[in-house]
Amino acid sequence: MAKNYNKFLRIFLFFVFFSIFSSSLHAQCAGTDAVFTVCDIPNSSSKTIDLFALLGGSPTPGGTWTDDYESGGLNLNTGILNAQLIRESGIYNYTYTAPANNGCTDNTAIVTVTIGGYSGVTSPNVSVCSSVGFFNLFQAFNGVDVSPQSNGQWYNDTTNQYVNSSINVTNMQGNYKFTYTMPAIGTCPAMSSTAFISVFRAPESGTPAHLDLCASDGLSAYTDLDLFSRISGYDLGGTWRDNSGTGELTFNGDHNINLERIYNTRGEGTYNFSYRVPSNNPICPDDITTVRIRLETKLDFTDAVVVVNSDICEDEIPTASYSVMITKGPAPIPNGTYYVYFNVSGPNGGSERVTANFTNGILIFPISSDYFKNVGIFNVNITSIVSVNSILACQNIINNLSDDLIIYPLPDLTDAVLDTPVVCQNQDALINMSNAVNLADGVYDIVYNISGANTATAQVVRITVVDGKAVFTVPEVLNARSGTSVIRITRITNVVSQCTNTANVRGEILINPLPNFSTLRIQIQNVCFGEAVRATISGFGNLTDVAISYTITGSNISGIETITLAPVNGSASFVVPANLLSNSGTSTLNITNLKNNSTNCDTAVIGVSDSFVLNPIPVAPTVNNQTFCKADDASVEDLQPHGTQYKWYNSPTLTTPLAESYILKSENYYVTVTSAAGCVSPASMITVTITDVPAPELKQDGENFCGLDNPTILDLSNNTNSPMTVVWYDAPTGGNLLSSSTILIDKNTYYGFDFSPTDNCFSDQNLAVTVSLKDCDAPQYPFFIPDGFSPNGDGVNDSFVIKDIEFLYPDYTLEIFNRYGLGMYKGDKNKPAWDGMNYERSGIAGGIAPNGVYFYVLHFNKDNKPPVQGRLYLNR
Repeated sequence: MAKNYNKFLRIFLFFVFFSIFSSSLHAQCAGTDAVFTVCDIPNSSSKTIDLFALLGGSPTPGGTWTDDYESGGLNLNTGILNAQLIRESGIYNYTYTAPANNGCTDNTAIVTVTIGGYSGVTSPNVSVCSSVGFFNLFQAFNGVDVSPQSNGQWYNDTTNQYVNSSINVTNMQGNYKFTYTMPAIGTCPAMSSTAFISVFRAPESGTPAHLDLCASDGLSAYTDLDLFSRISGYDLGGTWRDNSGTGELTFNGDHNINLERIYNTRGEGTYNFSYRVPSNNPICPDDITTVRIRLETKLDFTDAVVVVNSDICEDEIPTASYSVMITKGPAPIPNGTYYVYFNVSGPNGGSERVTANFTNGILIFPISSDYFKNVGIFNVNITSIVSVNSILACQNIINNLSDDLIIYPLPDLTDAVLDTPVVCQNQDALINMSNAVNLADGVYDIVYNISGANTATAQVVRITVVDGKAVFTVPEVLNARSGTSVIRITRITNVVSQCTNTANVRGEILINPLPNFSTLRIQIQNVCFGEAVRATISGFGNLTDVAISYTITGSNISGIETITLAPVNGSASFVVPANLLSNSGTSTLNITNLKNNSTNCDTAVIGVSDSFVLNPIPVAPTVNNQTFCKADDASVEDLQPHGTQYKWYNSPTLTTPLAESYILKSENYYVTVTSAAGCVSPASMITVTITDVPAPELKQDGENFCGLDNPTILDLSNNTNSPMTVVWYDAPTGGNLLSSSTILIDKNTYYGFDFSPTDNCFSDQNLAVTVSLKDCDAPQYPFFIPDGFSPNGDGVNDSFVIKDIEFLYPDYTLEIFNRYGLGMYKGDKNKPAWDGMNYERSGIAGGIAPNGVYFYVLHFNKDNKPPVQGRLYLNR
């Protein structure tokens, strides 16, 4: 309302201004300005208002009109204004412009027209169904009459509210009154029209909740689906209809269906079920709500393959085109149109969706070359494939479905460097390439030429480049001559991409000559098996640092052995390792290779060998442990075996052989035998046992006997600890064996040796016993003192002797006196017999005692026994 009022005011002021000054501002060619008002809009005259006729003055016809405010009611060609076509009341200007070149200073005039308000004529009564939602109140006007203008105001007389022309009748029911009023303008009064609206409630079949399911994930939860659960806000009393003919609704009022059964029998698809609620009035139609159920099958692209065609070289970028081919995996993919979503990596990468057809499991679509404008690896990753008809109920199985498109750089060997290898004639040359900074890692074929000491052209070799470095081999056949060869790389091709480029990389190969073996000779002496085998080699010439390789054949066989030698004056020697010589007999050492260590060049050697004999080592002698008696003082010469070919040792190191006179001990001995070739056998060991029988032991006082008992050797044996095995000699060495009946002699020493029948040995040590025959008990052994003797030399009773007294009284003394009391003799056990001589005097009184009576005094010197006296008679 405020908007229309402001517009009206603006037009009114404009009209007033021009009414005052119009006569002075316009010339007469267009006439003078005019003012006109139209209040009766429905009048037929309002459709044919001639504005030219309204101009004042004498306007020149044939000019042009303009609708300054774009009212839409003016025919610009005729100048006729139809007020009924103007949709809003208000003040409008229309300008007339006179024809040009008429000599007027001002060629325009304005007609200002006031259009009064018109509210139209309503129908007697309008019925509306609430289901229409929004109802435009202008629909309540009689269509025969002129349409009401639009800048009026509607008022709800029922609710006492101003409203817009479009009202929401959804929740309205009953009869309503609405008044439409156009405001007054100028001399035109305000005008109103009244509309009566009856709103009828529409039946409600509810709002559907459509169901989209991935049947591949299982439908066990939908075997008894209540269709009422898929609608909301519905009226009761309606009925369900199976629009898809599934056969699930079997009676009037049935509203439960089995989706699992539908899918199993009819497959994927869209299934519609509608709920119809009848109307209870003639204004509103029946209401129908359709529930759409879409069952979809998941597509499985497992093991599908995507290939992006095709990899190119850098120089093909401007003209290359590309396509993507997807081949399904084992799972079936229906023919049809699909959306394919993919990502492209790289500086110009992005994501895109294309539409393409799967036909017999293959889908092909072009891909823009704008993604691939640089050298590099571009990954095309398929992120999703769905049918264009899919409702996206299923998450199709894609997994890793991608392919790399590679734009390979042209191989570039600029700034690459070749080293200068030093090799030998007929040897492969290993060439190291470096600083190939413009060359990507990968495998390449290079073409090279050789000149100089050797020549070759267009040689091809494959290299692997990593971090600008590579290694390749110039084969030995191209290094047959010593000297310097020049190698030049002329072309390089990437094996994977087959991208190729020219090159110009130069290097050199220094080729050393092979050593000369024509004067080589070897000599080896025959040795015993196990001894060092020394080989002497001559003919090295001026070589001073060499390595030779050799093999051994014959009785011993070896693989290739290599040793380093430093020849002096063309000769050197070495010892063949013992581990290579495990068998005796004749073997041959064959030199197979000669290497100059100074140049690392080597050559195969033919025909340089020598045979040698490894004399066998005799078998170790067969020996047994041996036992000797200590008393025998056995020596090495008593050991068996014995002979000049045998040597005995008492140490396993076999350091020094034992002399024949070496006295044996209880210890281990080792014997070797030497063959006729001078080879010594392994040692055999024996254990020598020296049996030492202990010397017999004498019982306490076993040396004491009573001489009166005439004791014998047997009695002496019985006084030892081994009376059955002891034997007696009269000397410690070299003496005579005494029989058991030999009478013992006082103060004689006897030597006893024990004998072991088990070992058949005598004791090495003896028991020396000096016999005493004085151990007599006097009371038990009475003695007799003779009363005379006859020292006449006839061998009978020639001396005065108290027999056996020395056994009874060993310390006795005997004195003999003549009748004058003069001493004639003093005796004891050491001088027991008086032979009738006077030993106590010399001279005239000495000499032979005469016949007669003599007196003796016997001192016992034992047991305090008093001496006895007596007399004896000497009768010659």
